Amino acid sequence: MTNPRMHAFRSRLGGLAYGGDYNPEQWDRATWREDVRLMREAGVNLVSLGIFAWVSIEPEPGKYEFDWLDEVMDLLHEGGVSVNLATPTAAPPAWLTQLHPDVFPIMEDGRPLGLGSRQHFDHSSPVYREYAANIVTRLAERYSFHPALAMWHINNEYGPTSYSDAAADGFRRWLQRRYGDLDTLNDAWTTRFWGQVYTDWEQIEVSNVMGVWMNPARRLDFRRFTSDSLLECYLAERHILRSFRDDIPVMTNLMPLYPHADYWKWAPEQDVATLDIYPDPGDPGSHISAAFHYDMFRSLKDGQPWMVMEQAASAVNWRDLNLVKEPGRMRLGSLQALARGSDSVMFFQWRAARGGQERFHSAMVPHSGPDSRTFREVADLGRELKLLSPVAGTTMRRADVAMLFDWDGRWGLEDTGRLPRNDFDYCDTVLRHHRPLWEHHHTVDVVSPKSDLTRYKVLIVPNAYLIGDEGVAAVTEFARTGGTVVMSFFSGVVDECDRVRPNGYPGAFRHLIGAKIDEYWPARPGERFTVQFADGRTATASWWREDIHLETGTALATYADGLLAGHAAVVTNAHGSGRVVYLATLLEDAAFDAVLLDAVRSAGVRDPFPGVPAHVECTVREDERNAYLFLLNHSPDMAVTVPLNRPGTDVLTAAPAAGEITLVPLGAAVLQRTR
Repeated sequence: MTNPRMHAFRSRLGGLAYGGDYNPEQWDRATWREDVRLMREAGVNLVSLGIFAWVSIEPEPGKYEFDWLDEVMDLLHEGGVSVNLATPTAAPPAWLTQLHPDVFPIMEDGRPLGLGSRQHFDHSSPVYREYAANIVTRLAERYSFHPALAMWHINNEYGPTSYSDAAADGFRRWLQRRYGDLDTLNDAWTTRFWGQVYTDWEQIEVSNVMGVWMNPARRLDFRRFTSDSLLECYLAERHILRSFRDDIPVMTNLMPLYPHADYWKWAPEQDVATLDIYPDPGDPGSHISAAFHYDMFRSLKDGQPWMVMEQAASAVNWRDLNLVKEPGRMRLGSLQALARGSDSVMFFQWRAARGGQERFHSAMVPHSGPDSRTFREVADLGRELKLLSPVAGTTMRRADVAMLFDWDGRWGLEDTGRLPRNDFDYCDTVLRHHRPLWEHHHTVDVVSPKSDLTRYKVLIVPNAYLIGDEGVAAVTEFARTGGTVVMSFFSGVVDECDRVRPNGYPGAFRHLIGAKIDEYWPARPGERFTVQFADGRTATASWWREDIHLETGTALATYADGLLAGHAAVVTNAHGSGRVVYLATLLEDAAFDAVLLDAVRSAGVRDPFPGVPAHVECTVREDERNAYLFLLNHSPDMAVTVPLNRPGTDVLTAAPAAGEITLVPLGAAVLQRTR
């Protein structure tokens, strides 16, 4: 269902949002006027304003200087540029931390974060929350009905974790709401182990560094509490903004799979899901991992258009090696976001800073000014985005494949420790499952354990070590009613309290996979073993094995050597009217891809663009009348000819296309067709 606030927002902009973070407080007034002129030249229609401007608005406690912000808002409105106005609460001013040092977050090692960066606030501090509410109220009073205002931007890249006394107080209250009484908590945390039983709520501290191993359930709950506490800060500011005006969309910009916030809980509280994304030009596969992040953010709001709020015009400054985006790469990456459901192309930042920590971070207007390759590409892209304005508000074609991503499961696997091996990387595992689907042009939705799965034919479950009863029931019912489940090893092991499920591994999914696992066998460093498939093919596996004993399942592949020779390495099982494929080891890429894609094909899901090379990204966005086929050639040195099953018109060139179309290296086409 279309959000009316976002519908009004798109109507106001007349299409896709284009622009970036604007920090006029760093520049003089003459530069402001030059900025607005260049924004018009580049086709910018939206800027994010005031993100780090708290001290510029409130230089002393209770003293406000709005004149400069009034002038900038007016200039932008006169220039036809709308404003995504930020609450500046990500950067508390020095006077606040001087007056109230307890506003600083306490790090896991017990030391305060200190001043000199950003996000230097304790999310549990009542003092911080009070001052934040005050500055937000002042902004809302003054600008809620300013004609430039198009959207509210709360804070920036939420994420600090604090281990302070205030956090401990908040954690205890959170635990009381979750468990109700200490007996229930002690049972959930298995505190009889090592005699950790709590008899008073005040005995519970935050899960910072200890001299002995940490209780895993306690650490897991602290992760959940931190995400919820940060969300409370966001909701408090949103409540203030909406109390003044309720028809303006409200959002906060999130980062790719950031570990401190459960985005499944955050997304319903935003009018639009928004992402900051910085693919590495030095990584030849960065566009594939970016595609997963785009699929995630599209899925957070059930397929509704989302927004890119930050990307780099060229190089960033925070990697060990900061490569520029070669000509055409920025354009292609921007079109990729649109191809996967974004309604915006936004950058950090508009004008490159002369000093500070990000002085060598690229910008739409670089240090070399508008007479530069970067600005020319920015302006060219702005002209193309105007041509693509009909795409705004359209949605991607329905997916048949879903992939489970669960923050609880990630925290359990990566953060609680003391597992058979402790170098799991949940996100890398998820991306490994996503890559072959991307290469075969499948649209993939990302789902949570609470998502509606009835619309899908295939469900991918990567390393679901920790999964609650609700998630177990959903996966099991999906298979029972005809779905195909592809599950990787070390899944279904513990419940939501990180307690090993009874009746043998994998406790949650033993009947689903039709096999019992006697032991988990992590591989020794450098150890390899051979896996043989039923059709005679062999493959190499490594890193992990499981001692599987088949019950109702059958082996698709077995170990051909070692102590587990003859035992199943890949299992298939019929469950209800559906099918499950379980991978009990880490197969080499080619064999892994073959197993996953065979399961997808067997479920009746076909590559929608057969014969198109893997490096050509193909997606469709559509509305009731039109479909827009995006074709993106990610090869930097190879042109490619793509066959077309239906003719269309390339929106970017207005040229008709039928039979086939040729894409130059890093080239793109967007074909409009009538549905």
